[in-house]
Amino acid sequence: MKGRYLLSKMLLLRDENARFLSEVEVSNIIIGYLVASVKSTTSALTAVVNYLAELPHVYRQVPKEQTEIAKAKGPGELLTWEDIEKMKYSWNVARESFRLMPPVQGGFGETTIEFTYAGFTIPKGWKTFWSVHSSHKNPKYFAEPEKFDPSRFEGSGPPPYTFVPFGGGPRMCPGMEYIRLEVFGFHAQCGNEVQT
Repeated sequence: MKGRYLLSKMLLLRDENARFLSEVEVSNIIIGYLVASVKSTTSALTAVVNYLAELPHVYRQVPKEQTEIAKAKGPGELLTWEDIEKMKYSWNVARESFRLMPPVQGGFGETTIEFTYAGFTIPKGWKTFWSVHSSHKNPKYFAEPEKFDPSRFEGSGPPPYTFVPFGGGPRMCPGMEYIRLEVFGFHAQCGNEVQT
């Protein structure tokens, strides 16, 4: 099991001078992960609840989908990853919620080359901030960008790098699948509460 868990990886990690991380560095990294996961999960669930509360026609479909999946399970049988993959409408609702109310508002970066954007020259090495809304609410990629429409994510969904509530590429947030499970667990619990 060596190196399998976060703490193990942090304890085995070496810096550029082949020095192990100190206890303070390890604890800072782990606390950073914990704080980030709590904040983004809370924001993500808040967005989903907001839209489910505002849009009853959307809300009714979520427990309906969950009930169909639950009917195929035996008594006391837990959900599997295959069951999660079947929750297409629920995930589309979550993704549309994240598009309109992203858990993270953007990200910082550093330019690697000089370039011109909208008539302004941005020098190499400048710090930049990219806003998620610049993509998520762009009518070029999302028709009627202020409208809540889970069907946007059916089929192949939006073009790559236009829907990025958790970033994209090699620096995508590793907690995205965790949030997905949290949202589905929350959906399932809400569906059970409504039906009982």
